[in-house]
This record gives sequence, structure tokens and C-alpha cells, in this order.
Amino acid sequence: MKAVVQRVAKAQVDVDGETVASIGPGFLALVGVHKEDTEADVEWIVRKIAHLRVFEDSNGHMNEPIQSIQGEILLVSQFTLIASTRKGNRPSFNDAADPPKGDAYYQKVAAALETAIGRPVQTGVFGAMMEVSLINDGPVTIVFDSRNRE
Repeated sequence: MKAVVQRVAKAQVDVDGETVASIGPGFLALVGVHKEDTEADVEWIVRKIAHLRVFEDSNGHMNEPIQSIQGEILLVSQFTLIASTRKGNRPSFNDAADPPKGDAYYQKVAAALETAIGRPVQTGVFGAMMEVSLINDGPVTIVFDSRNRE
């Protein structure tokens, strides 16, 4: 499982010209599910996102988690994060989970994040063509890969 987490001032997702989710300060988290992901990958990604300390403390240092600012999370499924570009210029998506597994794990991440941060998590629409807009705060962008746990 891969996640690209951006600290944002605000973000929103539109589908067919309608806003389906929007947040104020917090995280826009793009999540891709690998075909071999397990519940352990969900738990690891959720723990990393929920405890990511990139918000300013009273000394102006990035030292606080999202809970300390009462921040929001907008979670967007993005299977293209699992792309392989080893050969040629056309990405391969063979390692991405099939839609039923991808959707199930995406929903598990959303539910687990809600529990971890104690707030509702906004979501995009799985499998839809989405327009995602955001205002980066920083910018601060962190990449997590449960197959390469650094």
C-alpha cells in the first residue's frame, strides 16, 4: 500500500461537476492498494498517517500530529500510485489490487483513520473520475510505502 500525504490549508473532490467532499486544514491522502496488501498494510499506513507530526508546535517546529490542530483528512483512492515504470514509458498497473479488493481496503483505511483521529474522514468516490483540488500548506508532502517501511 502506498500513500502520498499532503498537508493542506484546504482540499476538495469534485465528480461530474459536483463537490463530493471538502476539508479545511489537515491532510489530503492519496492511497493506492497493492494486489498483495494485507490487513497489516492497512494498519501500518493508518498508524503512519494518524501519527504523522508535521503541524507546528508553539515553537514553530513541525512536531504536532493532526489531532492537535483538530485537522481533517480527505482520503482519495488512487490506483496509479501502484504503477510500475521499470520498462518503457507506459506505466503498468498489474500490481494494483482488483477493484473489489481495492475498494474494500480503501474503506478499511477510511474507517481506521476515523477511529485513530477521532473525527470523520472525508472520501472521494472509489473508481470515479475525480477532480482533486488543494492548497498545499508548506508545501509538506510525505510518501509512505508499506512494502518499503522506512
